[in-house]
Amino acid sequence: MKLLESSRFEAINNALSIQTGDSTIFGRIESYSCKMVAADKTLYKRFTSEIHGIGPHDLQALSPPQTIADLSPNFNRNSSQSGDEGIILCDTISRKTLFHLIATLNAAFEPDYDFTDAKSHEFSKEPSVHWVMNSVHSNLSALAGDQYQLLRQSLWSAIDDEINIAECDIYSYNPDLSSDPFGEPGCLWSFNYFFYNKKLKRIVFFTCRAVNSLHSADTSDFSMEEDGY
Repeated sequence: MKLLESSRFEAINNALSIQTGDSTIFGRIESYSCKMVAADKTLYKRFTSEIHGIGPHDLQALSPPQTIADLSPNFNRNSSQSGDEGIILCDTISRKTLFHLIATLNAAFEPDYDFTDAKSHEFSKEPSVHWVMNSVHSNLSALAGDQYQLLRQSLWSAIDDEINIAECDIYSYNPDLSSDPFGEPGCLWSFNYFFYNKKLKRIVFFTCRAVNSLHSADTSDFSMEEDGY
């Protein structure tokens, strides 16, 4: 994965580092090309050879999206429509697309974390951009208030201009606590969204977390200053 430089994203990333009340918000948006570099090719070869009989286009099961549970607990998106009671349908992902998501995580959090062994059930496919926008809005507006409102339009316009959201599949990463890079003490919430445009062969990664200010000094390695923004 190759990081694609964006001055608009750099400006937004600066604005996504927000101190508010007892909490600190750290946010970051980055654009990656899905064109594999040498290290990716080596990892991909290992990734596709681990499970015999499964090719890069074979499908694997995803978990239900967290945004639905957060915003509409009674919404049963995955219930079977076939009339077979008790059967739950789930979204799927190709092995190759799963690799792109994992490679994006590795590029975004290197060298502190290695997501090579992440499984498909740690990811979800989001039902629509509106669900994602509402989830992001719910989290950020609750803590950042007017600061997020001033940023909201430019943030989503920059993402749309970079990736063309209408053409994207949107995925999220929802790991268990042992592999969550934001699982440190004091983390109030976090999200990790991937806007994947297969046609452009590009992923925009939007990651954000809120930390209790008493703990934020211990997690400054994820701040925008440390990321060079």
